[in-house]
Amino acid sequence: MYKALYRKWRPMTFDDVISQQQTTDTLKNQIISGKTAHAYLFTGSRGTGKTTCARILAKAVNCRNMKDGNPCLECDICRDADSGALTDIIEIDAASNNGVDDIRDLRDGAVYMPERGKYKIYIIDEVHMLSQSAFNALLKIMEEPPDYVKFILATTEIHKVPATITSRCQRYDFRRIKQEDIAARLKYIASQEELDLTDEGASLIARLADGGMRDAVSLLDQCSACAEQINADTVSTTAGVAGRDYLFKMLKAIAAKDVTEALAITSSLYDMSKDLTRLSEELVAQLRNVMLLKATPDTAERLIVCLPDELEQLKELAENTELTTVLDYISELQECRERLKWAMNKRVEFEMTLIKLCGNVKNAPVTIDNSEIYDKIKQLENKLNSVPRVMPASGQAAAAKPEVMEAKSPADEEVRPNIDLKKLKPEDIHPCERWEEVLEEFRKVNPAVAGSLDGSFAGIAGNVIFITSKNRFFMTLFKTKENAVSLGETIDRVLGQHFLIRARCATTTDQQKNMAEQLIKKAIDSSIETAVDNNQ
Repeated sequence: MYKALYRKWRPMTFDDVISQQQTTDTLKNQIISGKTAHAYLFTGSRGTGKTTCARILAKAVNCRNMKDGNPCLECDICRDADSGALTDIIEIDAASNNGVDDIRDLRDGAVYMPERGKYKIYIIDEVHMLSQSAFNALLKIMEEPPDYVKFILATTEIHKVPATITSRCQRYDFRRIKQEDIAARLKYIASQEELDLTDEGASLIARLADGGMRDAVSLLDQCSACAEQINADTVSTTAGVAGRDYLFKMLKAIAAKDVTEALAITSSLYDMSKDLTRLSEELVAQLRNVMLLKATPDTAERLIVCLPDELEQLKELAENTELTTVLDYISELQECRERLKWAMNKRVEFEMTLIKLCGNVKNAPVTIDNSEIYDKIKQLENKLNSVPRVMPASGQAAAAKPEVMEAKSPADEEVRPNIDLKKLKPEDIHPCERWEEVLEEFRKVNPAVAGSLDGSFAGIAGNVIFITSKNRFFMTLFKTKENAVSLGETIDRVLGQHFLIRARCATTTDQQKNMAEQLIKKAIDSSIETAVDNNQ
């Protein structure tokens, strides 16, 4: 009966496990010294060897002829453990046995001595899927188990395991397996199985496996049934990923903003049943290479992952694309990758993303309707203007000096007044005949601030424009840089020349306060009269 390659070539000893030496060496030393813990927690992404190491550890502590921390694989304990016939090693799948009753059964069985080995080992896979009540039931026996009982927990989602459980275990983190290690292991398996696996094929499988050895061997097994020679094209066809030529054609089309070509390539790939989710991942992977070439050109070749003949194409893309653009591409494709999980039509979702990447969709500016605010400001200004001006007493003349402020637009750093402001006389200032046009245009740009300029006037001397407003609220608004800049740009646009701006208020603080007090009093009197009328 045929046995899947990932099962056939599962590591049998710690020495067979790749890319996890920091873990396997520690476990071997504990076994040799006889100082193994009562509970272990193995965590890491899929296919990195968690369950495999748990089984090896369970065999090694019970092996009759242990060799340098590894099981001998020859005694009856090792043979029965490999065949699943050893009752002293109990594997529990927490995904399907996650209730409190399952843990109670485990706890009840733990009181019995091991039948043949030295220890009774419980391996709980995907332990994070236990219910809260099941975790609570597991706590006590994990804290103080019998001397002959050991627990090995394995999980891909460590954040879901309660701290009360992790604190009772020795934790080991399994790293993603390096691509070069996966490729080397695949070449070894292929040679033993008499499969014709090319270096490019092994490299592509390793890249698609994303650090998981089991996924890599399973894909190799799948490819072996499709062609006699397993090369990059065979792997691409079998896995449903984009061929390398299509991939770079699409990236070049995106860089050239050629949406027609990009959509045509997508249509061709879709007709060939290519997986658009995988295609997104492949595009992100290649854009990462471009990003590294742009960000660290001196060391990028040691960091990027690509086939030898792809490096020149990546360098060409890097030369013709800005780094910020590459980062935008990656962000957009990663968001697309997430949306594809839930999309009703994946093709539509992917094509929408391509159109955005090619720059054929521009975000419409968000416009805010300030008309209501402007109307209220206009009403308030009219009421303020209708209040009689209260002139300050002669003793207050010094305190009543109008406020003067200079506002600068972005270009003012390089522009200087072409007149001597200290020697400027009133007759040198000429009225700005188009000031109403400026105000009308400014109402479209910034109606809130424009309302505070109602009743104002302006004069020009050289390249300086002097604005006099009746409303001190304008001075408060105008101290904000954005407001000053927007007014300066409006003046420049209407008058066709850049002006330095100086603003002044025609009323003092006390005068403005008097106006406000009278306005409030008037509103209160009006409210009283209305109430009297209603009572009558």
